[in-house]
Amino acid sequence: MNKEILVVILGMSLVTYVPRLLPFLMVSENRMPDRLRRFLRLIPYTALGALILPGALTGAPKAPFTYVPGLIFVILVTWRKKQIVLPVLGAVAITALLMAFMP
Repeated sequence: MNKEILVVILGMSLVTYVPRLLPFLMVSENRMPDRLRRFLRLIPYTALGALILPGALTGAPKAPFTYVPGLIFVILVTWRKKQIVLPVLGAVAITALLMAFMP
């Protein structure tokens, strides 16, 4: 491998790693205001809604209501368990089963 290519790869790695590392170094959990901490805790759930909902509403045009049980599952499990992976996998499984058994 050329030295120039290696230098470019290392430079790109450094340029993308530093902006991701700086917030962790600059903001300590103890110094973070409560309001900001509450806001940051809601980001995963907001991202889940922003990523899943549009696809769920338009993803199956031939079976338009198969998404409803999946969305109900996502809402209930996310609200109760406070996690993201299980609701997404469960909603995909429920919707796939409903679509497999629909005519």
